[in-house]
Amino acid sequence: MELQPVILSGGSGTRLWPLSREQYPKQLLALVGEETMLQATAGRLAGFGGRLAVAQAPIVVCNEEYRFVTAEQLRAVGRASRDIVLEPIGRNTAPALTLAALAAQEADPVLLVMPADHVIRDLPGFQKAIDEGIPAALEGAIVTFGIVPTHAETGYGYIRCGADRADGSKAIAAFVEKPDAATAQRYLDSGDYLWNSGLFMVKASVWLKAMAQLQPAMSAACAAAWAGGSRDADFVRVDKALFQACPSDSIDYAVMEKLSATDGLGIAGCVVPMSAGWSDVGAWDALWQIADKDASGNVARGDVLFEDSRNTLVYAQDRMVACVGLDDAVIVETPDAVLVARKDKTQNVKQIVAALKAGSRSQASAHRKIHRPWGWYDSIDNGERFQVKRIVVNPGARLSLQMHHHRAEHWIVVKGTAEVTNGEKTFLLGENESTYIPLGHVHRLANPGKLPLEIIEVQSGSYLGEDDIVRFEDNYGRG
Repeated sequence: MELQPVILSGGSGTRLWPLSREQYPKQLLALVGEETMLQATAGRLAGFGGRLAVAQAPIVVCNEEYRFVTAEQLRAVGRASRDIVLEPIGRNTAPALTLAALAAQEADPVLLVMPADHVIRDLPGFQKAIDEGIPAALEGAIVTFGIVPTHAETGYGYIRCGADRADGSKAIAAFVEKPDAATAQRYLDSGDYLWNSGLFMVKASVWLKAMAQLQPAMSAACAAAWAGGSRDADFVRVDKALFQACPSDSIDYAVMEKLSATDGLGIAGCVVPMSAGWSDVGAWDALWQIADKDASGNVARGDVLFEDSRNTLVYAQDRMVACVGLDDAVIVETPDAVLVARKDKTQNVKQIVAALKAGSRSQASAHRKIHRPWGWYDSIDNGERFQVKRIVVNPGARLSLQMHHHRAEHWIVVKGTAEVTNGEKTFLLGENESTYIPLGHVHRLANPGKLPLEIIEVQSGSYLGEDDIVRFEDNYGRG
């Protein structure tokens, strides 16, 4: 029996816009420390010396759109997964966990379910609580972990604890929605309430049994989508049409809140208290709370200057940001968008994202810098009938063999060596050399070297959209 980490990486993190976006959400960002939140989650059980051995690699459930970035981030920290389960559409956490349980059902391990977008600063405290939850999971319970509250927080749901159980956990008396300030203070004073963390532990077979009995439609849809799926290297693709038919619900609503009220199921729900410096980093004010601050309570990331400012958070990605006379503010600067907000209003950032989506603005979903399986590109300038991109291709990687109907391209090599296919010819270009790709020519860019290849691409033509592309060959299974 092993402890199998399961990382749920499907959230979009809209309240952390403009850093977090639909195509590059917060779990892929290094918001705290040098590692991304996904990488930190994957390393959370390093050195675990508890009752069960930890499986060699995590099971990851993520959105199909950012599968390559997810795989690369895990590989970069030595925690590559052989089971990255791709969701063709978001259906919340209960179906996501069901897919992970189906992936693990043969060995039937104890699954430790961790959202990829949480911060935990006290790893020994985290691992201690995980070990304390294992006996209950081995006995067939579904275990959740409740955070011992440090203040009267209105932004989290709560769990009211019941009686102590023989396995060391506590019974769950009730799940409680986010309270108002007075109620939150009463919860804190009573000592009977814990923050609902979204962390779970359960045997794969137990979860599948609970889903089959409590959510039969969801269970059947997941099982059918899994059976109709396929494997592509480390990626597991479920059947898109069958998964789209699956109802959407969270682990709490679909299963946990029904356990105590269900007779005859034979599955208990329980909670283990945890004190581990936890935060779900749900909005910018939450990040300010957990970040290291200067003597005036300011938090700076990037090139930031403060003058007569207090309790202010600034993230600067592309330019220097200077702050004068600010109190309790949040400023987030990116190459294509800047957020300025009062710190106590940052929960409302999601309304900005909704407005951007309603206006079909690209800033709602994508950054100016776009990650691809072969590397990335940054659209550094554009105007009528032209666009300039900085393109970086990873060592050994290649773009698709492709053609454009409406644009021509000029390529200038800045660093590294490029292997260029241009019509019938294939040749090498070194630094400071260039080539011209006429409109309608079949072409390909590859990096045959051991260092990143960097080029400047100048596009010109009547239409410059990313959908003007016809792929003939592609290493990454894109149409």
